[in-house]
Amino acid sequence: MLRLFPATLSAILLLCCSLQGHAQRPTEAGNYVTLLQLFEEWRFFETPPVRDGAPDYTAATFSVRQPIFEELRERLMAIDTSGWAVPQRVDWTLVWAEMNGYDFNQRVLQPWARDPAFYKSLWTYRSDVPAHEGPTHHRTTEIWTYNFPLSPAERVRLLGDLSVIPPLNEQAQLNLTGNARDLWIAGIRDIRRQSEDLAAILKQPGVKGDEELEASIQAAINSTDELAEWLEEEAKTKTGPSGIGKDNYSWYLQNVHLVPLSWEDEVMLLKRELARAWSALKLEEHRNRKLPELTAADSPEAYDALAERSAQSLLAFLEQEEMVTVKAYFEPALREHLGTYIPEETRNFFWIGAHYDPRPLYSHFYHWFELARVDNEPHRNPIRREPLLYNIFDSRSEGVATAVEEMFMQAGLYDDDPRVKEIVYILIAQRAARGLGSLYAHANEMTMAEAGGIHSEYTPRGWMKTEKELLIFEQHLYLRQPGYGTSYITGKYLVESALADYARLQEAQGTPFRPMDFFDRLNAIGNIPIALGHWELTGVEEPLYHRR
Repeated sequence: MLRLFPATLSAILLLCCSLQGHAQRPTEAGNYVTLLQLFEEWRFFETPPVRDGAPDYTAATFSVRQPIFEELRERLMAIDTSGWAVPQRVDWTLVWAEMNGYDFNQRVLQPWARDPAFYKSLWTYRSDVPAHEGPTHHRTTEIWTYNFPLSPAERVRLLGDLSVIPPLNEQAQLNLTGNARDLWIAGIRDIRRQSEDLAAILKQPGVKGDEELEASIQAAINSTDELAEWLEEEAKTKTGPSGIGKDNYSWYLQNVHLVPLSWEDEVMLLKRELARAWSALKLEEHRNRKLPELTAADSPEAYDALAERSAQSLLAFLEQEEMVTVKAYFEPALREHLGTYIPEETRNFFWIGAHYDPRPLYSHFYHWFELARVDNEPHRNPIRREPLLYNIFDSRSEGVATAVEEMFMQAGLYDDDPRVKEIVYILIAQRAARGLGSLYAHANEMTMAEAGGIHSEYTPRGWMKTEKELLIFEQHLYLRQPGYGTSYITGKYLVESALADYARLQEAQGTPFRPMDFFDRLNAIGNIPIALGHWELTGVEEPLYHRR
C-alpha cells in the first residue's frame, strides 16, 4: 500500500505535544501520532487518480481502489482510543466520519452517477462555509480566486484549470447512469449556466487577443454545451426518485454529519420550530402594532446608509455586550458582503428583509467572521485545519450562523427597533419550512417541486414567492446534499443544547455566564460538527459517541 508521510515522525510528535489539550503519556501519544499519519494517508487516498487529465470517477477505478479504502478503515478501527483526552477522541471521530462519508457516497449517494450538477466545474464565488455546499468534484475552477489581467503564473494556472473541463464533461457521459429524475432535470440548469459563466471570462481584461487562452475557454464552452445537450436528451428517459430514503438519511446524519438525530427526529424538530416561529412572529407583530412599520430602502443611497448603520450597530453590539471577541478582521470581512440596492421587483427572500434592516442577515454573516479566522488564524491541528469533507461541517457552520440570529436578538441587538425582531422570526420560519420540504423529498414522499411548495407556502408574508430562482437553488442543493437543508435548524438546536450544558455547568460551579466565553471557546475548537464541539466544551458525551 502507498504510504504518504509529508511530515517527519519527529515533526508529528512535536505537533502532537504542542496541540492544546492534547498532551498525553508517551504510549498514548504514539497512538495519536498513528492517527495523524493515517489522516494524511486517508486525505491523499480520497483524491481520485487522473484519467485523461480529469479526476477519475469511473466505476472500474472505484472498484480497483476499494481494497485500499477498506485497509485504511481497518487501520482506523484498530487504533485504541481508550484513555485519550476528549479532543483526541474527537479527532478520531472526525476521521471516522469522513471515511463513513466516502463509504456512503460509494454505496448510496453516488453523485458522479446520479447528479449531473456534480460535474459543474466553474465557480464564480467563494462559499460562505468552509467548502462548496453539496457534492463537488476535485478539480474545480475557482474563477473568483483570479485577478484580471492575469499574471504569467496565474495565466498558466487558469489554463491548467480549464484543461480539466472537456475530459471531465466527456467522462460525465460515461459515468452518469442514474435514474434520479429531479436531480437530473435540475442539474441541467447548472451545466447550462456554466457555459454562460465561461463566456463571461472572455470579456475579462487581458483575455481578448490571447489566442491560447481564448481557445481553452472556447473548448470548455463547447464541451459544456455538448454535455448539456446530452443531458437534455437523456432526461427523457429518467423516471426514478431522487431521495435516498428515511433509513439511509438517518444513517448518514448520525454516522457522517454526526448529528445525533433521525429523519423522524428532524421532522418533529422542524415542525416545532416552524410553529414556534410563526406564533412568535404573530405575537411580536401584535406587540409592535402601535409602532411604525419598517420602511424598505428605496434607492441605492438609502440602502448604503442603512447598510453602514447596520454594520456599525452589529459590530459595536458584539464588542460592547461581550458576545464574542471581535478580531481586527471582523469588520473588513463583514464589509465585503454588505450588499447593494436591489430593485423591489427582483429582490429574493434574504434581500427583501435586508432592505428593511440587514442586521438579521449580517448576524448570519457570522459565516464570514469564521472564514476570516480560517484565513488569518488557521487551526494548528491538521485534522481541523482544512474543511471537513462531504460538508460534515454543516451543523457547525449553518447551525451557529442561524443560532446567533436569535441569540443576538435575545441579547438586545434590536432594543433600538423592536420591529426588526419580526424579520428574525421570518428567517427562522423560512429555514424550518425549506428543511421540512427537503426531508419529505429525501423520503420520496414529495417531488422537489412539491417540497418547494412547503418552502414557499409556509414562509411568512409571501417572501419566498417573489423570486423563484432561490427556491430552485435551495431545494436542488438540499436534494443533492442530505442533511444540509435541515442543518440550519437542527444545528441551531444543537448549538442551543451546547450552550445550555455549558451554562449549566458554569452555574453549578458558581461561575457567571458570559456569551463571549462560550463563543470564543467554540471558535477555538474549529469548524467541526456541533455535537462534537458540545462534547469537547462540556465533557458531556452525546449518545452518538457511546458506540466507541
